[in-house]
Amino acid sequence: MARARLALLALAVLLGGCEKMARNMYDQPRYRPMQESSLFPDGSSARAPVPGTIAAGRQAEERARLARAQTMPYPMTMQLLRRGRERFDIYCSPCHSPVGDGDGMVARRGFPHPPSYHIDRLRRAPDRYFYDVITHGHGVMRPYADRVAPEDRWAIVAYIRALQLSQYASE
Repeated sequence: MARARLALLALAVLLGGCEKMARNMYDQPRYRPMQESSLFPDGSSARAPVPGTIAAGRQAEERARLARAQTMPYPMTMQLLRRGRERFDIYCSPCHSPVGDGDGMVARRGFPHPPSYHIDRLRRAPDRYFYDVITHGHGVMRPYADRVAPEDRWAIVAYIRALQLSQYASE
């Protein structure tokens, strides 16, 4: 009985110290918005957001805007094409091939061949068609909406357009 009381007393003393440690975590030094600081060369405690950052509350709004767009909502830049190629290589080229002719490794191993991006019907298709096929799937192609973000779907569409142009470029 005496041991139990002694253990309970020791536990109470130890837990009492936790409050002081926890209080120190709550009362840490911090800066108020736009307060001066010697930590950064510009003298400000606030940092500018990384270019392209979308506020958390606006992400859903931005994604909805991208989902409604009928044509390419981004300017055609090398950065967009690089991102599109990266996403294309991951999600599309196994079936469509790296050049988009429908002869990817999956198709070579017995899966149905998808159409080439270079046929007239797909060269004339609006950008939104490719976006919707990536989003909802088509034929035996599964939907990729759960794997490919809307901005990446548009980047893939941009890269598909570049592939199409590459096959009909004049020398």
